[in-house]
Amino acid sequence: MVKQQIKDQLNKLNAINFLLLLLAGCINAFGVTLFLAPVKLYDSGISGTSMLLDHITPEGFTLSLFLIILNIPLFIFGYKRQGMTFTIYSIFAIIVYSMGAWVINDVIGVDFSQGSPFSKQDLLLCAIFGGMISGVGSGMTIRFGGAIDGIEVMAVIFAKKLGMTVGTFVMIYNVILYVICGIVMNSWILPLYSVITYMAALKTIDFIVEGIDRSKGIMIITEKAEEVAEGLMETFETGATIMPAVGGYSKAEKNVVYFIVNRFQIAKMRNLVHAIDPKAYMTITEVADVFTSK
Repeated sequence: MVKQQIKDQLNKLNAINFLLLLLAGCINAFGVTLFLAPVKLYDSGISGTSMLLDHITPEGFTLSLFLIILNIPLFIFGYKRQGMTFTIYSIFAIIVYSMGAWVINDVIGVDFSQGSPFSKQDLLLCAIFGGMISGVGSGMTIRFGGAIDGIEVMAVIFAKKLGMTVGTFVMIYNVILYVICGIVMNSWILPLYSVITYMAALKTIDFIVEGIDRSKGIMIITEKAEEVAEGLMETFETGATIMPAVGGYSKAEKNVVYFIVNRFQIAKMRNLVHAIDPKAYMTITEVADVFTSK
């Protein structure tokens, strides 16, 4: 039984995902080693912790080494919760990230004497572009089945037990990390710029994982549901869903039409619905992704 479960998990592994995770790890290494590390800015999570340890430990203890030592045990610890496929993808991405950092630092031997090869000592540029580039790598890793930072796994496991959300757990960890960085470096300038890095990376991850041009989910409460749905489907050439509902105050039977549009279609959709039913009530929410059966 256990062997069959392991076999089923392994069968879910996808060669295309490995290729994209390879690219994600390289992108993450590029952003961190060429923009952040040269000017002593810090990434978030275990990556940022590894960068701090790299700065305060003897020369033989490198960023690449700490990425492996700190991250992989966390993913193995979270294996039962996250599953084999996620764990394998994540460890692969971390190894690529670590090897990428090693190649840039020790094999190619990029000159960091003037700071970042691209933005020199400009902390703002390094913070923004380092965060965005590493965010692309992290976002791709999440989108294709893994994670590139073990703190996210710890958040999933411990956040609920501590009575907080996953996002709050990660944020608290990063705040503590940046405070320690400020104390150790005896300067608050670099940790404060590192907060900019964190926010740039966080926003970029959202774009990569959820999509830059998000769709809009429309809930239309109307007494003319069939006419509204038919008009929407005919105009936009896509499906609509009709759900029965009862008014909380009036107790009158109504219907809810659920429909997906992009942001450029909202005005046209609103005019069409109100032309059919001027009393229709609509709410609009963001939809991160839309999946359809193949």
